Amino acid sequence: MEELLEKDAPYALKRLTMRGGHQCSLQYHQQKTETIYVLSGALYVTLTDTTRVLMPGDVLTIPAGAVHRMRAEEDTVYLEVSTLHLDDVVRLEDIYGRC
Repeated sequence: MEELLEKDAPYALKRLTMRGGHQCSLQYHQQKTETIYVLSGALYVTLTDTTRVLMPGDVLTIPAGAVHRMRAEEDTVYLEVSTLHLDDVVRLEDIYGRC
């Protein structure tokens, strides 16, 4: 679930809930830079070839052009602060058929 909380120059703020066992597409953004802040749960972030586990209070910035994917093994809530390029997503793989 994705909730757009704020969209105002020069940033957007979203609260995202990822259910356990789910993941987003393997993707990158041509212009969008995003910063992730975990509120609850554990967010597994694959960035290029490295996977990190972000716990509540952890922060990670994903620059434009970086190939990444997020997944949750338990229900996880996180904030995403990004540039306003909200439709800038290039999906490389997706288990939900959105490529």
